[in-house]
Amino acid sequence: MHGPALLLLLVGALLVTAVAKRLGWSSPLVLVGVGLAVSFIPGLPEFALEPELILVLVIPPLLYSAALDSSYHNFRANLRPIGLLAVGLVLATTLAVGWVAHLALPGLPLWSALALGAVVAPPDAVAAVAVGRRLNLPRRTMTLLTGESLINDATALTAYKVAVAAAAGATATWASGAGTFLVSAGGGVVVGLVVGVAVRWVRDRLDDGVLGSALGMLVPFGAYLLAEELHASGVLAVVVAGLYIGHHAPRGSYYTRLQDTAVWRSVDVLLESFVFALIGLQLKTVVAAVDVTPALVRGAAAVLGATVLVRFAWMYPAAYLPRLLSRRVREREPAPGWRGVTVISWAGMRGVVSLAAAAALPLDLPGRDVIVFCAFAVTVGTLLAQGTTLPLVIRVLGHRGDEARADALAEAQVQHAAAQAAVARLDEVTGDGGTAPEHVVERLRIMAEQRGNAAWERLGRQDDESPAASYRRLRRTMLDAERQVFVEARDEGRIDDEVLFRVLRELDLEEAAISRE
Repeated sequence: MHGPALLLLLVGALLVTAVAKRLGWSSPLVLVGVGLAVSFIPGLPEFALEPELILVLVIPPLLYSAALDSSYHNFRANLRPIGLLAVGLVLATTLAVGWVAHLALPGLPLWSALALGAVVAPPDAVAAVAVGRRLNLPRRTMTLLTGESLINDATALTAYKVAVAAAAGATATWASGAGTFLVSAGGGVVVGLVVGVAVRWVRDRLDDGVLGSALGMLVPFGAYLLAEELHASGVLAVVVAGLYIGHHAPRGSYYTRLQDTAVWRSVDVLLESFVFALIGLQLKTVVAAVDVTPALVRGAAAVLGATVLVRFAWMYPAAYLPRLLSRRVREREPAPGWRGVTVISWAGMRGVVSLAAAAALPLDLPGRDVIVFCAFAVTVGTLLAQGTTLPLVIRVLGHRGDEARADALAEAQVQHAAAQAAVARLDEVTGDGGTAPEHVVERLRIMAEQRGNAAWERLGRQDDESPAASYRRLRRTMLDAERQVFVEARDEGRIDDEVLFRVLRELDLEEAAISRE
């Protein structure tokens, strides 16, 4: 993909994303649809999917950003069900889809069919998580979907390597594949921890938030490349590093946290827009590479059906059998409701990893073009069929989160304790000979008390505007007026741009501090 074509794709993808967000639509699905629609426009540049670009430059930062935002505590508490999804379901999908593909696509060797199964095995939770956040899915459901997407690529890529090696004629067994996976996974975890600890140590000693954030941007690429160089799982290395750094970020520099939030949200929007638009644009290339016959279409439909159905066939036994067989599971984990199991079963959309893995297949692999076509059919089919109907499934089942009230109560209690601790610390540093003016100390004490009361006010007032909300609204209005005066002074030549930028940053930070979604 040449520079002008890449720039055109990025700009177009961001514009489509902006329109989708303005209309309240799911931007990943809109991007895929628009990509499909424009893929046959005459004269449009060819947007070839380059596997190295996706697997090295796109997937690591997306995984790292998701890991940074994930809760280590929730991830650890749900490690068993996440493992059943990210390891067990991926392997089951590889075997089941491979068997169906071998039967439905005459001439496709078994190992090539299993390679296809591994290609389409890992779901991409980006679209599902976007829908889940908008519709307020329960936190545990979101944790399972996110945790699955963080780990399943490592399982699928290991199965993929074993199947491709066997299809190419090398000696490979599933036993050796299991050993390879264990070594790769263990190595990935170790590399991720080493990178995470090292980066945290360095950032804690940097007195520069910009440098700390810049170092953080190198983490996903460094962790991935180092792990791959050591024949470990680059995917797991990135995820572990992200979980570790994200878990310890609250103890780090406030400026680095602010920088990281802004940087990674921008990176997420850019890369997600890019990959979903790229998926849709592959239609012309995929269709041109293979002789599309009715038999091939029927075979691809069978593979798509198997990919969807095997998730349902796995989810219900995996959700309920361990509880029936283990008292420890019953005691340690909440009972899975059938609504949540159904939503997770339907949230199995595939993404760009499947297409990248298919495109990376050796050119001489038996049935390669058929595998690429079927991978495209499964990716687009699940995104459009399941992605567009997932909101309806959630609404019909009524599977919504009920944590908001409990979260607000817990926040109010901790905020009250935090305000008391702040006032106690203030009295400690200003008492017995403190040099701070009394009116400054009193103002700080009032501010602390207001913060402590604000959480209780939000909890108690559902319809009416709380005093804290009134304060934020009115203060934002005042800040807008101050900005306008400074901008006008700059335009009139009374102050320099450097002065304006310094003051605007102070006003922006204050507004960011008082703003609350």
